[in-house]
Amino acid sequence: MTLYQWFVFFLILQIVHFLGTWKLYEAAGRKRWEAAIPIYNAIVLMKIINRPAWWTILLFIPVINLIMFPVVWVETLRSFGKNSTLDTVLAIVTLGFYVYYVNYTQKLNYIPERSLTPTNKTADTISSLLFAIVVATLVHTYFIQPYTIPSASLEKTLLIGDFLFVSKVNYGARVPMTTIAAPMVHDSLPLTGKLSYTKWPQLPYFRLPGFEKIKNNDIVVFNWPRDTLDNMYHPSNVRIDKPRDKKTNYVKRCVGIPGDSLAIKDGIVFINGKELILPERAKPQYSYKIGLDGKTGIDFENLLKDMNVTDGAGLIGNNRDTLYIQALTFENAARMKNVPGVTSVTRIINKGPEDGVFPDFKDTRPSVTNNWSGDNFGPIYIPQVGKTVTLDLKSLPFYKIIITEYEGNDLKVIGDDIYVNGKKANTYTFKQNYYWMMGDNRHNSLDARYFGYTPEDHIVGKPTFIWMSLDPNGKGINKVRWDRVFTTVSGEGQPYSYFKFFLIALAAYFGISFLMNKRKEKKQLM
Repeated sequence: MTLYQWFVFFLILQIVHFLGTWKLYEAAGRKRWEAAIPIYNAIVLMKIINRPAWWTILLFIPVINLIMFPVVWVETLRSFGKNSTLDTVLAIVTLGFYVYYVNYTQKLNYIPERSLTPTNKTADTISSLLFAIVVATLVHTYFIQPYTIPSASLEKTLLIGDFLFVSKVNYGARVPMTTIAAPMVHDSLPLTGKLSYTKWPQLPYFRLPGFEKIKNNDIVVFNWPRDTLDNMYHPSNVRIDKPRDKKTNYVKRCVGIPGDSLAIKDGIVFINGKELILPERAKPQYSYKIGLDGKTGIDFENLLKDMNVTDGAGLIGNNRDTLYIQALTFENAARMKNVPGVTSVTRIINKGPEDGVFPDFKDTRPSVTNNWSGDNFGPIYIPQVGKTVTLDLKSLPFYKIIITEYEGNDLKVIGDDIYVNGKKANTYTFKQNYYWMMGDNRHNSLDARYFGYTPEDHIVGKPTFIWMSLDPNGKGINKVRWDRVFTTVSGEGQPYSYFKFFLIALAAYFGISFLMNKRKEKKQLM
């Protein structure tokens, strides 16, 4: 929906509210017209139902308002003596229109000083649960979101089984575009697997101000822009065109930012002609061909464990003279050269051509990428908002998805001519910023080399903290990677666990609480 459509929809809601409540306002000693003034009518209603004025804000926060509307309907009815279970059920089942029935057919007896204390334990539990859901949804949507690492694309920096806190405030929290959705779940409901949202209505994209911009080498969580799968981890033939904020969450390293020129040469990323220097914590990995003398028996399984090569790495091929190993860092490759029986260690480099490399998807012919591969790619331009590029048949494949899907234009090619929104075009000006996301595990990562640019409106947030890390292959107490618990994701130097400080602080809290309770008990006995 456009802003204009939302404005009209908002006005319709105000009319609906006025028609269904003006008599209630009068019965509560207010003026009839106060039920008709947008926003002000909600503030007055909070006074009528004896609830704080700041509840009005919650009515205008997407997803949160889905919880608050039923609460306000029920509270309004109770302010006029409608306290039965049937009244509550009818308010919710009729989506609030039961208020119309009360407004026009019932004798209105306003109770200005009604008790706000729940009348029974069940009501108290429901009230507490709703409050907890509202607070948790606010935190989850606008501040911090929990996230689990499912794949090895950022191996060494982030491992399979890491549990993260992703900050929404660093880059600015994105206001949910999908307005009707279950709180605190992503694209499907637990256990059922059913969609957790409706595609209509959709809010226009809007992001709150952040306190930093995405920089080269930042690790970023984003919605996978090419996601049309029913479930990316169990792909089926079911196609679903998902709203932007309900596409599958991805985490990669941002190697290219708006305005950059990016190229990959033999697996090494170059930005604006200079090699991209990764931070100390980043450990890029590649596949290697290991030459053997055929005489010395080598236990490679234990050797890889000794090198701490786990999860996304391992043996991918073996014969008497040659071994193929996936996901070795430069350091481990150097160590491998010193293993007795190893005659050579050669990094595998795909010279191309490689099917499916952006923008040459499998259905795109003829090739425009000069036989590029995931290891030799580019140079390409990373689009920046407000910048204009030449548009012709050669450059079009790079920007076609941006023009049509990400920025919502109609595009047609007639002969050698390109038409955007019905007008012949030889240039195009970008409406938003784009980023180039890649995994550190270069030969085991579905990233920008295959799906292309990530639009700014798909950015979710910045991983900041690992609060738990579970080894899928571990058992018992060794299931937990204790050295990764309570570590930061970014920063200088190697990760450092703050878990012991957390335990000390927790012990101090309980100790102080115990002593204070003991003192209170002594005072009561005196």
